[in-house]
Amino acid sequence: MNPKQAFYETQAATIIKNFARRQIAGYYCATKAEAVQKASELVAPQDTVSFGGSMSLSESGVMDMLKVRDDIHLIDRSLAKTPEEIKQAYRDSFSADCYFMSSNAVTLDGELVNIDGNGNRVAALIYGPDKVVLIVGMNKITASVEDALCRIRNTATPPNCIRLNKKTPCAATGVCSECFGADCICSQIVITRRSGTPGRIHVILTGEELGY
Repeated sequence: MNPKQAFYETQAATIIKNFARRQIAGYYCATKAEAVQKASELVAPQDTVSFGGSMSLSESGVMDMLKVRDDIHLIDRSLAKTPEEIKQAYRDSFSADCYFMSSNAVTLDGELVNIDGNGNRVAALIYGPDKVVLIVGMNKITASVEDALCRIRNTATPPNCIRLNKKTPCAATGVCSECFGADCICSQIVITRRSGTPGRIHVILTGEELGY
């Protein structure tokens, strides 16, 4: 094991202990392949499953895993053909057995920090699905909530805006300007300090870089 991998494993163990006192279930997987296996184990046959927008789900291979499982019902809003179908998919997600997403940042003390545009992703994290599974690369670990917000605004949001073809100042400059423009994807700031339902939230920390 190289020093970086050893560091990730040690740091993850500390975070997972802090998750436990926040009633959040934590796991560490050294590789994306291991993370996909753990994620699959958390989904039971016949579960209704949905997901929020996330590069981490795609890059890890979790999305591919969900789409090939023929023993679950996957709510996939990308297949919706009309605005009404998209809206229904969002609403159906709140009654899913299992909801997949990532977190924009995770603090060393075990807090989940997210900034969202529409709010559907953070809404499902807060309430609705019976189980929420987050796939988080160790590149998203921060020392504090303040560091997490800085990371999200200046490291995660600009490339996301570029990816989504948003006309925002950060897409043009690479620096957050606290905008209120029509294309702003920073509408909701949610800090999850504990899970109100013990073990409802599961976080799979992954020893590879994932997402922005």
